[in-house]
Amino acid sequence: MILNQIFADQQIGFPVLSAMIFLPVLVALLLTIISNEETQRKVTFFGMMLNLVMAIMVVYKFVPGISDMQFVEQGNWMSGLGSSYHLGVDGISVLFLPLTALLSVLVLLFSWNSIKFFNRFFLVNLLILEAATIGIFCSIDMILFFVFWEMALVPSFLLIKFWGVGAQRQYAGMKYIVYMLFGSAPLLISFLLVGWNYSNVAELTPGMQPYSFDLLTLLNTPIPIELQTTIFILMAIGFAVKGPMMPFHTWLPTTIMEGPIGFGVFLVGLKLGVYGMLRFVIPLLPEAVREWYMVMMILGLIALLYGAVIALVQPNFRRLLAFASVSHVGLAMVGLFSLNQQGIQGSIFTLINMGLTSTGLLFIAGFIYSRLGSTELSAMGGLTRHLPRMAAFCFIIGLASIGMPGTSGFNGEFLVMLGSYRAHWGFSTVAVLGVVLSAGYFLWYYERSFFGPVTSKILPKLKDLAPREITVVATLTIIVLTLGFNPAPVANITSGSVAAVVQRLQDGSAVKLAQPAVKPSVVQPAAKLELTPKVAG
Repeated sequence: MILNQIFADQQIGFPVLSAMIFLPVLVALLLTIISNEETQRKVTFFGMMLNLVMAIMVVYKFVPGISDMQFVEQGNWMSGLGSSYHLGVDGISVLFLPLTALLSVLVLLFSWNSIKFFNRFFLVNLLILEAATIGIFCSIDMILFFVFWEMALVPSFLLIKFWGVGAQRQYAGMKYIVYMLFGSAPLLISFLLVGWNYSNVAELTPGMQPYSFDLLTLLNTPIPIELQTTIFILMAIGFAVKGPMMPFHTWLPTTIMEGPIGFGVFLVGLKLGVYGMLRFVIPLLPEAVREWYMVMMILGLIALLYGAVIALVQPNFRRLLAFASVSHVGLAMVGLFSLNQQGIQGSIFTLINMGLTSTGLLFIAGFIYSRLGSTELSAMGGLTRHLPRMAAFCFIIGLASIGMPGTSGFNGEFLVMLGSYRAHWGFSTVAVLGVVLSAGYFLWYYERSFFGPVTSKILPKLKDLAPREITVVATLTIIVLTLGFNPAPVANITSGSVAAVVQRLQDGSAVKLAQPAVKPSVVQPAAKLELTPKVAG
């Protein structure tokens, strides 16, 4: 019997997660019979907006403060291999649904008039990428997760290859796909080892499947510490490549520079590698995590400092954002491997903030590129005089990216600092240095590009942000400020699931975490959580 679940028909009355996954696919199929490009864009926009509405409904109906998997759907799928079509979200994953749907809409608005060829094919790939990404965040079954994980590679490669803005976009596409496949191999092996372990240690009765890849079932299946270590290393490599974490990060600057700005939004805004660490590595392998947390913490600190230092000397705005993304991934990893309530919640806050601020800055880089044909510092300077609206939005979103109080970035950085301090004061000391460097690289670049001497003769002829462009950045700015002044909803939604993960780390893999399923009508949000004692350090 599978416990700890609230099914979709109890909460919302229809399989909303499946609807969010398959709606983009259906819209993509519909585009094949529409010939007019403007109509294609409008139909795509309508489909993406409908997905965003459903994602907001999921968050609205979500019961905060508990660790249950909610909006669950389960059906037969490759049952002979122990895999099922099993979807659900909890406090760790639910907020990434509206984030993904929102970014998809904004990418469409950003590229509305910039795609000059193969418009239908571009929209189809964008829709398939949205569907696969939502599938990743909703999957409870590990094989289903891996299918969506690999499914996202195809549209990603095609978007880079055909609509990249750099001369070396073919090379960037191949580099991206090679790195992703390199990370997928150890990830698949680790998943298979988890399923194989189930067949060895589970108490099977006649009629039960010999293998299982269901996360909720596997959480109740002890894994020997020796095997945990092997699986941990394999999963860590697989997710680190996607993160990206050093030294697997070199594909990101190349892809950001050569690929389309719209696709780059998914790379810098949705850190699927870090999410995978939190979704699978930490809950499934608690003993190995406690044994290796120091190594992962150090790697996170190195990435935090390295990315910030390299960003500090970048003359190109897009390359700066790529290395800033590496630094932010390091910060999120520091929070994860603090192994306490504050650090892990801070990591989730950081991931959400990256989804808002890193993408906002990349959109602005795209606006600059469309006007100047470059994002090199040598082509910029004095932008504030002629593009004041762009300068204002860039400044606000940039402040959020460096964690200014009153913005969404502050909450994540504060919790990560607190969590790392509870693990060991030395970790937080180094992390603070990384945060200071992040403020340095943004403010220094902003000062030179927006207030420096004018270097481009065409600058006086440039037009400020158009209404469609204002819609893109204003939407992100409003959310950034709203979450900055009122972070309580995010904290309430994530608290129950994070507390369960921390409890799992304290108790070990042999302890069952599942709770009896309850109907949402009788569920009450958990009381305010006490500060969780550190489990390591």
